[in-house]
Amino acid sequence: MFGEFAIIDTTLREGEQTPGVLFSLHEKRCIVDGLVRVGVGEVELGISSSHHPCVGPLIAHCRSNHPHLKLSLWSRCQEKDIAVAAELRPDLLSLSIPVSDIHLEKRLGKDRGWAMATMCKAMAFARNRGMTVAIGFEDASRSDQRFLTKMAKAAERLGAVRIRLADTVGIASPGEMARLVISLGSCLTKSYLAVHTHNDFGMATANAMAALEAGAQSVDTVVLGLGERTGCARLEEIVGYLCLIKGNTQLQVGQLKTLASYVAGITGRNIAGNRPIVGEDIFTCETGLHLQGLRNAPETYEPFAPEKVCGKRRLLLGPKCGRRAIIAHLVGLDKSLAKNLPEGAVQMVREAAATLRRPLSDLEVRRLLSLPL
Repeated sequence: MFGEFAIIDTTLREGEQTPGVLFSLHEKRCIVDGLVRVGVGEVELGISSSHHPCVGPLIAHCRSNHPHLKLSLWSRCQEKDIAVAAELRPDLLSLSIPVSDIHLEKRLGKDRGWAMATMCKAMAFARNRGMTVAIGFEDASRSDQRFLTKMAKAAERLGAVRIRLADTVGIASPGEMARLVISLGSCLTKSYLAVHTHNDFGMATANAMAALEAGAQSVDTVVLGLGERTGCARLEEIVGYLCLIKGNTQLQVGQLKTLASYVAGITGRNIAGNRPIVGEDIFTCETGLHLQGLRNAPETYEPFAPEKVCGKRRLLLGPKCGRRAIIAHLVGLDKSLAKNLPEGAVQMVREAAATLRRPLSDLEVRRLLSLPL
């Protein structure tokens, strides 16, 4: 069961960490505009740092054009970065601190005591400057769960409105993610849980959905799943599933393809034809059994109608087609064939397609059977 939840899109922060990706201010504005059209309620605009000067103008754009959009910034637990955020005044500052011994000891040369003290000091510094604060636990899926719970309880006492759990190297399974959310959620009374999932084993979207089903109230998404290594949970998949399967009416699934195409264009990415929700070929079929089902009742082999995601159904005539499918296609091209089908027509179509090792176009079929063009 899903309760109330929010999508936090972090394309402008996590997505820009993709090697070779750097958005201009204009591109960031366009991405935000597209996210608003999809219905995303919170956008993480970037990193709070003096090295990221376009955050200020981007906040101004959002305040002027999207006054109801919740704006957040990601920040290290360092006073100089928090001070920058205090000047920018986002709606929410998301402080980040590693919680696994791997990160604390091997990356930073620190220990758990340092993590606790650093988090508490940073939260107090931010709260004293009038900021609404969230805490993000980096590498939470590899942390000691007792220490993670201790950190979460301390953050809640210090006023964290949200606690975000990061599966930083994408090792959690949906079941593990659900158990983590349930376990930590049972220890909190005020702060709500969010998750940030990575796709190293292809489970980022599944883990995000499992977290929502287990009671998390926010999930991070990225357009096209951009991000470090294999990226993060894809906005298209999360929104698509919530709208098309779970009946969400606040999000606009029909806006996804335009936004995905825009981001693909400016980042030099190709959207694979079989990419869920936004791929051009996801409603293309050649297999005989499926063709029969699609002609009789599309819902037999389609989880949702093509027009809902600006797609188009294409039923192809190829070597894998059954006799009924081929005849139905031929009759669709020329109704006279319903009563006067040339002998061997089905076999001719199959052999021609097999020789070419691909489906035939309607023009090729017409020429093959000497039908009127």
